[in-house]
Amino acid sequence: MCFLSFIVWGSINVLGADSATIPPSTPEIVSREGWGARPPTAVEKMANPVPFVVIHHSYIPAACYTKEDCIEAMQWMQDYHQLNRSWNDIGYSFASGGDNRIYMGRGWSAVGAHAPGYNNRSIGICVIGDWTEQVPPESQLVVVKELIQKGVQDGYIQEDYKLIGHRQVRATECPGDAFYAEIQTWPHWVADPTADVSTNILREKLKPDPREDALDFPEEHNQLKRHNLS
Repeated sequence: MCFLSFIVWGSINVLGADSATIPPSTPEIVSREGWGARPPTAVEKMANPVPFVVIHHSYIPAACYTKEDCIEAMQWMQDYHQLNRSWNDIGYSFASGGDNRIYMGRGWSAVGAHAPGYNNRSIGICVIGDWTEQVPPESQLVVVKELIQKGVQDGYIQEDYKLIGHRQVRATECPGDAFYAEIQTWPHWVADPTADVSTNILREKLKPDPREDALDFPEEHNQLKRHNLS
């Protein structure tokens, strides 16, 4: 499991309240409080702007198309990452729901746990669902692109960032065959993420978080309800 057209840009609003599901001109970001996140056990700061954006799919949980279902998906992913894998928090920087909302994970400036060797130099975006045989809805892709562009505009992501899929940094099917084919058409996608990059992980001799060596497809997903875990 891998737990990550015409666009008008503006400012992002971080909201916990419900609103229309039609994609706005900028993505609505549901705050951690808005989806009931458990506090992280630790936070390691990351230097911005970062040179990479890493795209994921969740595989499990499945795609969500209402705020209620996407909140449940976020809680399940955090439960799995924190309780089953003993990570500090949900691994991703952000997640994208089929309700055309962005859900805040670790955010713009915290080191993630989603891509070995790239966690301290990337924004990891999980597009909730299994995108092996089909791509996410166009409206969801628009919201993901808006989030990336806002990261650039606000100084969190380098203007010349490299966009890659999770499978390019470890042995995994993530972000799914269909979705991976889609992101290869996006302007900043690169086939070799280490080519001509001053932060080349080989030169810096960075080592991945050993906790990321867990199986990518666990036998079962933690489905304990959040109110039983507080």
